[in-house]
Amino acid sequence: MNRLLVFPLVFLFVLSAFGQKRHLQNALDRAESEGFSGVVLLAENGKVLFEKAVGMRNFEEAIPLQPDDVFEMASVSKQFTAMMVMICKEKGLVDFDDAVDQYLSIPYPNITIRHLLTHTSGLPDYQAIMDKHWDKSKAAGNLEILEYLRRYAPPKLFEPGEKYEYSNTGYVILASIVEEVTDRDFIELSKEWIFDPVGMESTAIRSLEEKAQVPNFAVGHLKDENGNYVNANRFRSSDYTLWLGKRKGPGRVSSTAEDLLKWDQALYTEKLVSNETLEQAFSPFELNDGAKSTYGFGWDLDPNSPYGKMVMHTGDNPGYKTIIVRFIEENKTIILLNNNYHPDQMRLVEAATLALGKW
Repeated sequence: MNRLLVFPLVFLFVLSAFGQKRHLQNALDRAESEGFSGVVLLAENGKVLFEKAVGMRNFEEAIPLQPDDVFEMASVSKQFTAMMVMICKEKGLVDFDDAVDQYLSIPYPNITIRHLLTHTSGLPDYQAIMDKHWDKSKAAGNLEILEYLRRYAPPKLFEPGEKYEYSNTGYVILASIVEEVTDRDFIELSKEWIFDPVGMESTAIRSLEEKAQVPNFAVGHLKDENGNYVNANRFRSSDYTLWLGKRKGPGRVSSTAEDLLKWDQALYTEKLVSNETLEQAFSPFELNDGAKSTYGFGWDLDPNSPYGKMVMHTGDNPGYKTIIVRFIEENKTIILLNNNYHPDQMRLVEAATLALGKW
């Protein structure tokens, strides 16, 4: 290349990157002006390119949000549950195609661990069962959920492997299988097998009481009848995180943006499992009719990403919206954590994706 052209090209590249960063900042400023509260982090090769917190850790106490605040991950937790199962597989404790009823008593035959991991089991929604029958003054855990599944045994939704349909029930059962084959508590084992080895010092599966002891825990907020943001836990009857507060598997991990980046980077290594096993997490499931789903083991897959292989997952709890996006081939990452259930989340993800594509 003509050396005289190098400087102008570099200048244009930097200008383009700056323009995209400015576009992201403008999108975040607009979202903040419309009430958005959360943390946005962009990284490349594990290096933070952009990180900012806007809004409030606690609206009622007017405490500003900080970049290292701890958020409820909601269903982003599923990727950790899937990893626990993958570690069990590598320890020789399970195989992905083992039948579930080899480990647990459930009234649904012919379901495998792989069906649970990929949301292709056809299991009914446990939350609907608990919502109808459970005493919401108490907190249910996996034992109670499995008991109610057996007691009421609502019909399966479809034959295992027939189609993809997102299933929180499947991930409750996965965590219970981990406990069954290890004879260990899933919460303690998650810390020992994942959070500690990866250096995720702010990450844990916490009870409501434990969350209250974390000074920088970002409260989840919803609007009250007057349009003011209040603690989402005030709405107990609709807040399943309270009356299903002891469940393990489909949610309940709480973490920070930077801890999630550590997790993201660990997935480029064999620190937790082999590349061969990890590749299955990022591969589609083949349905009974030969079609491919767009979900791996705890990860949504995007076969049409403009930036190479992309995997992601969202989380949605009362008061929280979370998302992690990984462009694997380019080692680029977007993490967005929101603690007032704001509609601007995906608009910010789109702006962040444009920014990363030009960085």
